[in-house]
Amino acid sequence: MQTPDSRRLIQMALAEDLYRAGDVSSQALFGPGDRSVFCLLAKDSGVLCGLDVFRAVFAKVDRRLVVSSDYHDGERLEPGQVVARVSGPTAAILTGERTALNFLSHLSGIATKTAGFVAALNAAATRLAAKGQPVNALPVILDTRKTLPGWRFLQKYAVRCGGGQNHRLGLFDMIMLKDNHIDAAGGIALAVAKARKRWGRRFRIEVETRNLTEVEQALTAGADRIMLDNMDDAMMRAAVQLVAGRAETEASGNMTVERLCALADSGISYISFGELTHSVTVFDFSLKQERNLA
Repeated sequence: MQTPDSRRLIQMALAEDLYRAGDVSSQALFGPGDRSVFCLLAKDSGVLCGLDVFRAVFAKVDRRLVVSSDYHDGERLEPGQVVARVSGPTAAILTGERTALNFLSHLSGIATKTAGFVAALNAAATRLAAKGQPVNALPVILDTRKTLPGWRFLQKYAVRCGGGQNHRLGLFDMIMLKDNHIDAAGGIALAVAKARKRWGRRFRIEVETRNLTEVEQALTAGADRIMLDNMDDAMMRAAVQLVAGRAETEASGNMTVERLCALADSGISYISFGELTHSVTVFDFSLKQERNLA
């Protein structure tokens, strides 16, 4: 996936790496006639994401570079797999190497983390089914807006590659009335009424709630989704029973993979995790020369 944002990010990343004099190391060692093939190796287990951006970095460095791969974003990788090959001028490959790996490693890290959450939730459902308690509808795993500035579309794409779904992309595509909105507007009922008056049914409305009283207020006000914010598991289950399908529910705040599994059978519609994008362990790749080209 490439977006105008990703193209700007690539340009900025290369500019800060090359700055005034370019890649002085590669310029010193290799001339126009030096050509190579380098292979991209996976060094972790996880989910691939960002291959198009990886290609785009090398294309920006030198149009003569060719990236070939039989893999696609969303596929599972294991250590030692050759994911792609980069061929062309040796100096250009080395110039783009770190920037390309930075994008690929970060996005694959997000996809891998998300896939781990999805797998844990499915495993919890399987355990419940083995005990005679089948789960009809698992919660959907969502991301949040806790993203790196400029990286949001790429990071949210990586969440999708890992099997999660996106919450709103920004402030423009869904109304979310958080505690500060509600307190400043004079309460849940007034906040929802003002939002409906301004936008009608153009946007769905989500209301953040902190206790069961606020859940009831959000229901009465006609919220489409009710966020159960920083509630303990028992209160969340009680809130789901109170809502009884009249609105979607979303668990948020201090959520962990352990709590995700504990709430697999709760009936909560969504569970959101900021850590999918703000606390990422990068996926380890390396780019190694495979052979020289005559």
